[in-house]
Amino acid sequence: MDKSFSRRKFLGGLSALGLVALVAACSSSPTTPTTAPSSSAAATPTSATGPAATPASNVAAPEVTPTTGASPAAQAPPSESVTPVAFWDMVWGPPEYIDTGKKLVDQFNQANPNIKATYQSIPWSSWPQVFTTAIGSGTAPDVSTGAAYQAVQFFSEGAVLAIDDVIAEMGKAGTLSDFLPGTVDRLKYQGHNVALPWAIDIRLPYYRKDLFDKAGVKEPTNWDELRAAAQKVTSGSVHGFVFTGQSWQPFFHFLLNDDGGFFTPDAKLDVMNNRNIEAFTFLSNIVKDKSVDPGSAGFTGDDALKAYGSGQAAIVVNQPGLEKRFPDQAQNIVLFAPLAAPHGDKGTMSWVNNIMLYKQTKSPDASRTFLTWWSANQKPLWTEGHNSQIPTRTSIANDPYFQTNPYTKQTLEQWVPIGKSSGAKIAGIIPALNDFEGSGDLNTLTTDILQGMDPRAALQKCETGLKNHLKKYNV
Repeated sequence: MDKSFSRRKFLGGLSALGLVALVAACSSSPTTPTTAPSSSAAATPTSATGPAATPASNVAAPEVTPTTGASPAAQAPPSESVTPVAFWDMVWGPPEYIDTGKKLVDQFNQANPNIKATYQSIPWSSWPQVFTTAIGSGTAPDVSTGAAYQAVQFFSEGAVLAIDDVIAEMGKAGTLSDFLPGTVDRLKYQGHNVALPWAIDIRLPYYRKDLFDKAGVKEPTNWDELRAAAQKVTSGSVHGFVFTGQSWQPFFHFLLNDDGGFFTPDAKLDVMNNRNIEAFTFLSNIVKDKSVDPGSAGFTGDDALKAYGSGQAAIVVNQPGLEKRFPDQAQNIVLFAPLAAPHGDKGTMSWVNNIMLYKQTKSPDASRTFLTWWSANQKPLWTEGHNSQIPTRTSIANDPYFQTNPYTKQTLEQWVPIGKSSGAKIAGIIPALNDFEGSGDLNTLTTDILQGMDPRAALQKCETGLKNHLKKYNV
């Protein structure tokens, strides 16, 4: 362990972090409501923003029982030839996901008899305390999966290893090209690869075909047509759109569709630029049109999905797998093709969830072996474990399991290539994005727009809040 890295330093750096930010892109069982962060980072509902994580320095980490006979993380290898590797995996799906993860670890051990990997499942409800306490006490895992910003946050605190050597070896072996374009570079910070991508969480717009057909509306191709369609569908208790005031993510779908963004390329706040104003003016206008369910500002994610599923709203922005939540309505749930924003741009919000190595490991070579093996052999996490995120490796995405599902196939072909992070103008990833997404300012902005506040005033209010919450990052 780096002598300059202390438990006090690490916990002090993380004590103010919000749980929902790191989790914003993590979710994934289709049975979990997911319209906004509090999972962005997963099996935790993404339909609402939860309270900020309790400072780990004041709360004892909950005891986590290994799902297999896991040996203590980051201990020195025993004198015999078998090297231990402790792998901690977040709950990325239903119960069968954990069972599949255990089976994969067993397969790794059979293929690598000189390494003994153990699998420990970490619930989203307690993960911040588990990781921060483990790192601070010198008992971190060797390898773990995590939310979109977990690796860069821990790397900036000296707890995660750069994997530049892993990336270089994969490049030499010809396997680096197997990753979907841009996913590897999305995880670069200060010139270093801080983690390996494994799954994409993304926000997608859906409409109800039955409501569009009833109103005589064809699928829109641009924002003007979308606004007109929402107005035409709205009648009585049925509305064109439904949102939740507890999630900013659907609004960022439109912001990034219009090539907006809250940061400059050099990572400085840029809230009041013309594209941001244009996007939030559009959202404000559909509220003024009365095309948005009037309960949206107070809705939870479950409330919004209930309105959509029951036919009280025609359009919703959600995550992959929405059709599985309403199997009796699957014939009416249609994924939009990407719409052209006012200047012809296309885009949406996405996160690249990742797998990382910890600096405390006493088995770096074995941990790298596990990391690369897991990345290449993780297809069963979808086909058997029913993870609803999108794989980052082409060889997995091309499997019939994905290609025969019309929703997943369309997502891979049309939406994944135009997905952008909340720091869209920034090359790579920065720690500030965690606090940016979790500060609460973006949810306040969403609620303000849904309640009819002038978009410029709402953005200015948001800018003031963000400057205060992000001042430690000098943005």
